[in-house]
This record gives sequence, C-alpha cells and structure tokens, in this order.
Amino acid sequence: MNWTEGIQSAINYIEDNITEELDINDIAARAACSAFYFQRIFGALCGLTLGEYIRSRRLSLAGNDIISTDEKVIDIAMKYGYSSPDSFTRAFTLFHGITPTEARQSKAGLRSFSRLRVQIILKGGNTMEYKIIEKEAFTVLEKVEHHTVAGAQNLNTIPEFWGRASKEGVIDTLLSYASDKELLLGTCYGNGHTDSEEFDYGIAVECSPETSAPEGYRVNTIPARKWVVAECTGAMPDAIQKLWHELCAEFFPTSGYKPTYEMDIEAYPDGDMTSPDYKSQIWIPIE
Repeated sequence: MNWTEGIQSAINYIEDNITEELDINDIAARAACSAFYFQRIFGALCGLTLGEYIRSRRLSLAGNDIISTDEKVIDIAMKYGYSSPDSFTRAFTLFHGITPTEARQSKAGLRSFSRLRVQIILKGGNTMEYKIIEKEAFTVLEKVEHHTVAGAQNLNTIPEFWGRASKEGVIDTLLSYASDKELLLGTCYGNGHTDSEEFDYGIAVECSPETSAPEGYRVNTIPARKWVVAECTGAMPDAIQKLWHELCAEFFPTSGYKPTYEMDIEAYPDGDMTSPDYKSQIWIPIE
C-alpha cells in the first residue's frame, strides 16, 4: 500500500462508519501507521485536524437529514454521536449558523462539507531540496516536553517551547554539552504514549555517548537509520511547517519512500531563525 492509498483507505473507513463510534487506532491501522503519525500527517495534508474533519462531516450529514427527512431532532443527534439535543443544537448552530429547528423550517442556508478524496496534484515550478543519507546511531542530550496534536495545538506550543528555552537558558545549557555547537535539533517521538494525540518533543544537541545528563534533561540514543533529509529556506516556524506540508502532500505520495513512523528530527543550524534566508532541515527515517 502506498502513501496515497493508505490515507484514502483511512478516510473511506471514516465515511463508512461515520455514524458509529470511531477509534483513532482503527482509523490509523487502515493507513498502516501509528495513530499519532496518522493525525500529524492528516493535519499537514488536509489543513484541519482529524477531529475537525469527523465533526464537520457529521454535522454536514445531520443538516441533510434535518431538511430531507421527518426524523426527530433527538434521533438525528443520537445518530451522529451527540448525547443530548442541547449539545447537538449548540454544535449544529455553530457549524451551520442556524438551529436545527430553523433549518427544518427554512430548508435552506446550510453549510455543506464534502468528504475528502486524496489526489496527487502536480505543481509546475516547485522543487524540493532533499537527499537520502545513512547515519550510524548517535547520542543526543535533550530537554523534553509533552505536546499534543489535538486541535493542532502543537503548531503553537512547540514554537512557544523554543521561545522559553532561549529565555530560560536551556539552549545555552545544551550547547555547553554539544559536540557540534553550530546545530540545534528538534526531536519528535511518535511512539510511547497510550494517548494517541500526545507525543514527546525535545530541543536537543548531538553529544558524546559518555555524557551525563544534568537535572531536567535526558540523554538518548537515536538508532542507526536511513533518512530523507529535506531542506527549506525561510523564517521559523512558517518555513518548517510549510516544508512538512510539502513532504506530506507532494514528496511521499510520489517518491516511493515510506517513513518508519517512529520519530523525526528538525535541524536548525546557528543563525537568525527570523531571517527569510535562514536554512533548516527535516530528517525523516525511511524503510
């Protein structure tokens, strides 16, 4: 199964079971990847979270049922996973701009949200700088925090983490142990939590295997892997987030490479991260 087929298979499963209780692990299994990475890929590829997609599809279909059937509102609410008429009415009104009763009376003015279909769109003139490297296992010293992809919070909390790390001396501490003092890493681990929306993200440096971690930090070994290394140019965090979208939407669907879905690394050389000429990288381990 290739990248595009896997994502479409997961979307088809959602649509076939839209009125049932959906489990993220069952959805991700259709794409042959972990629940965390499926949500991360889905968000980068589609521009909305998995939860937003499911909620929007259910409310769109509920709107159709309101205006085209005589079903009771409470029955429609229960059908699409709402436990009470009040909670359904609040969500319906927020999505459509009118209440279910108003929609049934007017039979117009509802918002439609169609199902997703994954397509590869070739865009002329776009190039991506990348290379394939094989790297032996290496050691990093990290300051690690828990983050979540729920509601795309990670797009804000990770840049905030970097800001705090700079102000609070974390980066200076890391660089004092670094074997390469010109390079900072953002290490993202997609496995190891029972909550499929949570993940560990570290600000890190490569260091000696004999390094003893100071309090509040940890030493970790990154296993030997083959990596896709993609480069972007631009100010942080917009440039790296745009590169993630390009990797998900353009590179992996057409390249034939498949991630291992275990982790990824962002590489930030010394320099002005706010500069439009700043260069950074994303490293993704591949099978």
